[in-house]
Amino acid sequence: MRFGIFYEHQLPRPWDDDSELQLINDALDQIELADRLGFRYLWEVEHHFLEEYSHSSAPEVFLAAASQRTHQMRLGHGIVQTAPAYNHPARVAERIAMLDLVSNGRVEFGSGESSSEAELRGFQIDPAVKREAWLEGLEVAIRCMTETPFGGVEGRFVTMPPRNVVPKPVQKPHPPLWVACSRRDTILLAAEKGIGALSFAFIEPEDARHWVADYESTLREKCVPVGAAVNAQVACVSPMMCARDEGDAIARGLEGANFFGYSLAHYYVFGDHVPAKTNVWAEFQQRRGKMGYSPEAAVAARQETLGAKAAAGDETGLRGAVGTPDQLREFLRRYEAAGVDQIIFVMQAGKNRHEHIMESIELFGTEVLPEFAARDDAASVTKAERWAPIIEAALARKVNTAPTMPSDYVMKALPKQMVDAAQDEQAERWMETLADKQAAGADDELQRLIDG
Repeated sequence: MRFGIFYEHQLPRPWDDDSELQLINDALDQIELADRLGFRYLWEVEHHFLEEYSHSSAPEVFLAAASQRTHQMRLGHGIVQTAPAYNHPARVAERIAMLDLVSNGRVEFGSGESSSEAELRGFQIDPAVKREAWLEGLEVAIRCMTETPFGGVEGRFVTMPPRNVVPKPVQKPHPPLWVACSRRDTILLAAEKGIGALSFAFIEPEDARHWVADYESTLREKCVPVGAAVNAQVACVSPMMCARDEGDAIARGLEGANFFGYSLAHYYVFGDHVPAKTNVWAEFQQRRGKMGYSPEAAVAARQETLGAKAAAGDETGLRGAVGTPDQLREFLRRYEAAGVDQIIFVMQAGKNRHEHIMESIELFGTEVLPEFAARDDAASVTKAERWAPIIEAALARKVNTAPTMPSDYVMKALPKQMVDAAQDEQAERWMETLADKQAAGADDELQRLIDG
């Protein structure tokens, strides 16, 4: 089992002019340390307009910066919103490929659809068809990365003529595909499409065992891959803060984990929000006070329910990976035994402090991670051997129905189109002469044309 770090870039109010700058610089320092200590994945979300919960609207820029501060860590889009109204599929393909190039082939391509009013209505996406839009955008983006040239599409959500989309990614046929999953039905969808499952629901290891089993059985029986390769992996998210003393770990990490869940539910479940005015952090503090919660009581009780689970009506409680190295080691072994491929830690949450996150990364990386890393290589080989015939059968079920570029298709420059349409022999001769002069570098007429 491998480990990653997940970033929403949370920034509870109040803010000052340098708050976002400090947030990003701190995150890059955390990532550099995690890479050096053997964390294998960085996951960066894409969200829009979700103040305080997520200031991460351009993940490709942040991941590109991280690529120059790291050497081993995989750089995961967790996720790109692929509905074409968010991101045109050709632009998605271009950005993924460029990031793969600048990182020397370390990109993981996670996608998703979002379900917040702020984002869906902000980009004029009908919630009733968001899944169809996600899938069409993903399919077209994959084609743009893998077809030379891309044969064009006339879809429900995007129409585009044939073009050769460049650059192409380092990883062939394309970077590993993932999809954000928050419920069992999306886990099954991931398996049916041959995509890795990024489970962003906070689930216990014993629940994860059932999700892994469902994922494998569905992929074995029903998978028709959406891409040209299958990524048969399940990753789970957990809050994390590691300290020598359990009380210190809870005091440093639990409030942030609770705000992570509360702010998510604010935008996705129960919130009334006025852009640039609503103070989500203040509402979080007021509501927990009304329920009799205090950080001091949480430290004393050594347990507290995360807001995300409480919002869903689940009162079983989940502290996650918040505790001492020994406690984390025992907790994470349960996920490993359940067959989970990766645990993704949420540390940058709420007002968790940078120095505490750095200490947590250092302690976990030196005292907990090595045990799992020592087992990972052999386990990965065994799993690859077991999955090989399943994946081969899934790929055999895939039928390519994508259109190809018509044999007579020609893309003409706009002035050439006008000259051809006019059927003016003099203009045609002038254009041929212009081309000859430009080839010889003997004329500045072209620049005058371009300048208008």
